[in-house]
Amino acid sequence: MPLNPDAVGQRSEPARRTWTSKDSLIYALGVGAGQEDPLAELEFTTENTSGVSQRTLPTMAVVLGAGGGGFDKIGTFNPALLVHGEQAITVHQEIPVAGELESVSEIVAMYDKGKAAVVVTESTSTLVETGEALFTSRSSAFIRGEGGWGGDRGPSGGSVEIPDSDPDQSITMTTRPDQALLYRLSGDRNPLHSDPAFAAAGGFDRPILHGLCTFGFSGRALLRVLAGDDPSRFKAMSGRFSSPVMPGESLTIDIWGGTGDVVFRTRVGDRVVFDQGSVSVA
Repeated sequence: MPLNPDAVGQRSEPARRTWTSKDSLIYALGVGAGQEDPLAELEFTTENTSGVSQRTLPTMAVVLGAGGGGFDKIGTFNPALLVHGEQAITVHQEIPVAGELESVSEIVAMYDKGKAAVVVTESTSTLVETGEALFTSRSSAFIRGEGGWGGDRGPSGGSVEIPDSDPDQSITMTTRPDQALLYRLSGDRNPLHSDPAFAAAGGFDRPILHGLCTFGFSGRALLRVLAGDDPSRFKAMSGRFSSPVMPGESLTIDIWGGTGDVVFRTRVGDRVVFDQGSVSVA
């Protein structure tokens, strides 16, 4: 069967996820922590350095909350034709280096773009030990070939406007040629990022980098520049994926503003790969 628009409003059963110090370290390495300087970002890449307490990158929310489910309710589609559209996280408190959470996901919208569909999901995650909200994650998936049922086209464009001026700050980080193979150890085993034949079926000449890896690299840059690598100050981040990244490419994060709500974009050379970005820091 094709996509089922009646799935909008359906919620998944609560799903629990535990993670360890090792999981937090693997995620940090997967988004390049310590890559520019192995002695930098030690609080994210090691648990046993004198005078340094391990902490978790706030963008790890996107992998910890991924177990909430919900996509099994939307119908069938070719996964090779799915690309990540938008991603947003709101971090309600600093993510511990280990713990257990419970996530519930909801299909909040499904838009008919004619030759494609957009499916929007939102996941809320709470700490099992305390019942307190940990983070909220909202994402959209663009699925080619699945539109045409006569539904609402949904909004066009985004709510964040990037200034037509030079950025106040820019920071460049280079991904590794094997970055996708490293990032997938955090749980996203989509073969689009590892299998050349699967990537070719999706129209790519080789496996591409996970969009959420680009998201993580961008978040690291923003955390460093705007919050001095202090995860407790990182409150929210959102934006739209606009072009695929190939492992080994360098990402430049352009930032406008320095406190409160800041806008940004991420590019490879002159090609914007993550657009209409917004981040909130305390």
